[in-house]
Amino acid sequence: MRVLLTGHQGYLGTVMAPVLVDAGHEVVGLDHGLFAHCVLGPPPDDPEGHRIDLRDVEAEHLAGFDAVVHLAALSNDPLGALAPQLTYDINHHASVRLARLAREAGVRRFLYASTCSVYGASGGDDLLDEDAPLRPVTPYAESKVRVEDELLALADDWFTPVFLRNATAFGFSPRLRADIVLNNLVGHAYLAGQVRVLSDGTPWRPLVHAGDIAAAFAAVLTAPREAVHARAFNVGTERNNVTVAEIAAEVLAAVPGSELLITGESGGDPRSYRVDFSRIRAALPDFHARWSVQAGAVELVEAYRLHGLTKHDFERRFTRLAWLSDHRASGGLDGSLRPTGAATR
Repeated sequence: MRVLLTGHQGYLGTVMAPVLVDAGHEVVGLDHGLFAHCVLGPPPDDPEGHRIDLRDVEAEHLAGFDAVVHLAALSNDPLGALAPQLTYDINHHASVRLARLAREAGVRRFLYASTCSVYGASGGDDLLDEDAPLRPVTPYAESKVRVEDELLALADDWFTPVFLRNATAFGFSPRLRADIVLNNLVGHAYLAGQVRVLSDGTPWRPLVHAGDIAAAFAAVLTAPREAVHARAFNVGTERNNVTVAEIAAEVLAAVPGSELLITGESGGDPRSYRVDFSRIRAALPDFHARWSVQAGAVELVEAYRLHGLTKHDFERRFTRLAWLSDHRASGGLDGSLRPTGAATR
């Protein structure tokens, strides 16, 4: 298949591109390039692509593709809280516009990277399947719910949207993110000898390795249409439904000599949910989320050591909010998060 991969120079896209290429697909990227140079270790071998803001995509960028894998977004809750309107402009409106352009261009399959954060403040310890009530508590998660609703309305006999609700990602990517829970806790333990938990440690989180997310998308790309058409799939595994305190325990084991500090300073966290992943296993029998939290923590420690992760890069270069804030402060980005004085196409 000829596949357009948006966000190919992001944390997940950098892992996903070679997985899709290895599966035999022709991959073309589309990315604004803001994080292209946020690399730990050797530079990745990116596919050729368009350097363009998602908000500026035109019909010509969608011509000739069999499928779109749409990852590009403002990527987490702190960013969404910083600029809620931008989150809706980029994550919601630009994503729906992209899907409409894709359908008009004759793209048959549109894979949308959603999130298990749509379950938000679920309450209780019951496992949540894809039919559970959606209770997003942040602009980021709310934008994902809105996109799912509008893409569902676009589905027809020719256009197949699929919603992949990824659990919280972890694991090494050459374009590291240090602002997701396991990557962050391992980084603090490795650099400072301290596993610092700001909540009380009780919230549930479902986790999934970046490589397992890539494998799920690859499987959906070629799955029979009737198995995936206009359906949502939770992406992950029940064994990685863990509390923040349990995540911290795995980090302590992976970084001998580190100490645990649960401060509780952030108060109660309403985002607590456990997720059921049986639907994706039933629809895609060859897909299995293989990475455990324990193995991911060990992988991260080894990668941080191998590539010489520094405190400054961990806190500024690989933390999305800090990176964008620094570039705005230096005049490299305007208020809409567009590069200043640079062409968008």
